[in-house]
Amino acid sequence: MELQTLTYIVVGATFALYIGIAIWARAGSTKEFYVAGAGIHPVANGMATAADWMSAASFIGMAGLIAFLGYGGSVFLMGWTGGFVLLAMLLAPYLRKYGKFTVPEFIGDRFYSRTARIVAVLCLIIASVTYVIGQMKGIGVAFSRFLEVEYNTGLLVGMVIVFFYAVLGGMKGITYTQIAQYCVLIFAYTIPAVFISLNLTGNPIPQLGLGSTMVGTETFLLDRLDQVVMDLGFAQYTTSARLSTLNMFVYTMSLMIGTAGLPHVIVRFFTVPTVKAARSSAGWALVFIAILYTTAPAVAAMARLNLMETIQPSESAENLAYAERPVWFKNWEKTGLLKFEDKNGDGRIQYTADASTNEMVKVDRDIMVLANPEIAQLPNWVIALVAAGGLAAALSTAAGLLLAISSSISHDLLKGVLMPNISDKQELRASRVAMAFAIAGAGYLGFNPPDFAAGTVALAFGLAASSIFPALMMGIFNKRINKEGAIAGMLAGISVTLLYVFQHKGIMFIADTSFLGGMSENWFLGIEPNAFGAIGALFNFSVAFTVSSFTPEPPREIQELVEHIRVPMGVNAAQDH
Repeated sequence: MELQTLTYIVVGATFALYIGIAIWARAGSTKEFYVAGAGIHPVANGMATAADWMSAASFIGMAGLIAFLGYGGSVFLMGWTGGFVLLAMLLAPYLRKYGKFTVPEFIGDRFYSRTARIVAVLCLIIASVTYVIGQMKGIGVAFSRFLEVEYNTGLLVGMVIVFFYAVLGGMKGITYTQIAQYCVLIFAYTIPAVFISLNLTGNPIPQLGLGSTMVGTETFLLDRLDQVVMDLGFAQYTTSARLSTLNMFVYTMSLMIGTAGLPHVIVRFFTVPTVKAARSSAGWALVFIAILYTTAPAVAAMARLNLMETIQPSESAENLAYAERPVWFKNWEKTGLLKFEDKNGDGRIQYTADASTNEMVKVDRDIMVLANPEIAQLPNWVIALVAAGGLAAALSTAAGLLLAISSSISHDLLKGVLMPNISDKQELRASRVAMAFAIAGAGYLGFNPPDFAAGTVALAFGLAASSIFPALMMGIFNKRINKEGAIAGMLAGISVTLLYVFQHKGIMFIADTSFLGGMSENWFLGIEPNAFGAIGALFNFSVAFTVSSFTPEPPREIQELVEHIRVPMGVNAAQDH
């Protein structure tokens, strides 16, 4: 069957599934809309959490980053997975024990201040909106290539799908939809990886194929990749670092604590019935996440090797004639994500690290996972499945982020501050209206992405790291931090991070090509803007502790609340016996 027809069938079937689930799981109360009634099974919640967390950045972007950064791309693997462990151990169980709907609600109660709650809402919206821009791009990229429609048309269709199941079902509908989306995306990610690993190494397990020899040779896959990229002037794949050691460390920390501070992931732990279930669902989520994250390095290396050897043959062969370029090359040229410029007029493709002679003037990293099955000449049904998987990853995270934004507006601002006496029914209606406006706003930013955030979602992690994570950590583990300290800390952390990013927005994307040696002398200690969230978090902690030490300590009941949150459930009862 023709690829486009098959893709429409596969993607259409998954969309029909998502809409059907939304109708079946329609939210009837604010508790169902915000936290799915707090009755989700830990295994199901683990799967939904994995889908919520593994966004288009994980499915589409991460392998592309690793493919071009090589060893330096390990910062994303370490940061994102380490951050989830941090979240599972230090935040999720305690926040679940507290038992409220949203992160700003916890911050407002813990720091006994409406102002603190409003500041938390502001920080949440800034981080979530920045993150959702990346998901919108992922939706547009997948649609524009595989369904052969304009980027804007694809984005509009994605918005309509999210609008339907998110507004109708709230967290309840989103949860069950994300379970289906996880199944789609994990099969879409692993099946092509198995095929390609078999083709290149004869090993059906991609994780093992990465360390295996090439079919019919004694050369290891990574050794072959090193040889190919170095022959063309690029940095060695297996040893090239991402800028300085300090930058690598700070970037990893920023991604870790940013992941632990992402509100749309934290709220997933409010959807299970008990604290024990929250811990269990965190463990299951790590299992489901590990399936994709251990496959990603293999996908990255194999995709880079396939791309380089297809576009730029070995030295013994003549360069590929542009007129004879393969079909996949032509297809991706139509999207604008792949561009060739015949600089020397010989009609042949020259792909090198030297910008003056390199004729592949644009090879967008986001195409690596999506184009890899086409480059490897896999069956059309596999390519169609990858398209459905990329859309599932983007839609699942977009829905979670939009719910976090809308609930902060309806529950934290409207119900919590402006109109505390509205009924449950009125709040539910307001939640749906807020969700609709959030989707419209996210769509607008998808159509017109701001310069400072269009190229990466790493900035969103930095913003969450510098504002939300420190407030939650201090709120749970330090009784002395008061409202003045928390408010000052959040404002200081996010302000410092945003100022640094905006100051360097013109050179921000040098970080994206740092494997070529790019770096700005104006960066503080050589730390790139996307990594600055960890420094912002230090400002947050420092300001909060300093201000709290010069202002009155929290009321006694607040300090007792902190002690209650940290004590495991059942301890007091056990002591009584």
